[in-house]
Amino acid sequence: MQTELSRKLGVEHAVFGFTPFPAVAAAISRAGGFGVLGAVRYTAPDDLKRDLDWLDAHTGGRPYGLDVVMPAKKAEAPNNHTLTEADVEAMIPDGHRQYVRETLAKYGVQELAEGEASGWRITGWMEQVARTQLDVAFDYPIKLLANALGSPPADVVARAHDRDVLVAALAGSARHARKHREAGIDIVVAQGYEAGGHTGEIATMVLTPEVVEAVAPLPVLAAGGIGCGQQVAAALTLGAQGVWLGSLWLTTTEADLHSAALTRKLLAAGSGDTVRSRALTGKPARQLRTEWTDAWDDPAGPGTLPMPLQGLLVAEAVSRIQKYEVEPLLGTPVGQIVGRMSSERSVQAVFDDLTRGFEEAVDRINRIAGRSGQS
Repeated sequence: MQTELSRKLGVEHAVFGFTPFPAVAAAISRAGGFGVLGAVRYTAPDDLKRDLDWLDAHTGGRPYGLDVVMPAKKAEAPNNHTLTEADVEAMIPDGHRQYVRETLAKYGVQELAEGEASGWRITGWMEQVARTQLDVAFDYPIKLLANALGSPPADVVARAHDRDVLVAALAGSARHARKHREAGIDIVVAQGYEAGGHTGEIATMVLTPEVVEAVAPLPVLAAGGIGCGQQVAAALTLGAQGVWLGSLWLTTTEADLHSAALTRKLLAAGSGDTVRSRALTGKPARQLRTEWTDAWDDPAGPGTLPMPLQGLLVAEAVSRIQKYEVEPLLGTPVGQIVGRMSSERSVQAVFDDLTRGFEEAVDRINRIAGRSGQS
């Protein structure tokens, strides 16, 4: 599964694997793909440094990258000064806080122990936090920097290029993709409606060739609803130079969800059991549909807040739901490909399946084209 882009980056397979787990990212790179570690949960620079040290030591010299979140559109503080976490907290209406308390009480969600800090914070969605992540990351031999919400600021793109680091950005439309090209982005990830996390409204099959045409000759990665080798082959046929996979790794044996209940829910879910909701961050993000997402999408509720207010509003609630495994409310960002995630497998087993399916698809096309045996 090689392309011009995979050869440029020195990887065997044009499979880019996004994951919040260092062990998964390392396993993806060792399996011949390109592991990309999600940085959003690292609010302390030392924590990111620790995990990059580990990743660097466990990739076997294979290349890897980092994904940050620097929103192009976000809540602004008065007088355009730098938005701090305290600024954000002060902007959250009391009515929204009360709605969180009432929803948690309805399901009997326990309080955190006295003095226990929330284990899940969304401050990584704030630009100044992402910049501290980059200050750490640029001391490591990362080969790719990806941004999930728009093009990174021009100075960040320049810093990456000065270090020979390629820059990727996700796009949900051809219009977004063209903006990335104008911003000097090296790789555009065409992320379809089916994808987990923040995603737009155009399906991968439609979006990928539109983006390929819009940004040519820049390389494009296809994302959203891809979980087998046949789909990888389809993406390359549509003009992509690789695929960007995220959800598929959540049920690998190397993943560390810290929740047996959540793993069970993922393994049992079908492709229709997800929803695009603003409940988690304030921007539409595909995730498991739960009674928590239903509560925030209920017209009788107060509605969600813009990023990053919503994330800070629900941070402690999400921590409590996860810690006590309150199953009706327990969820995670995941794409429609969750319907294929029916068993726990190693990252290597996933790659074995991807390559086998890819070869079968190529052989099938060759037979249709009358080129049997020329795969």
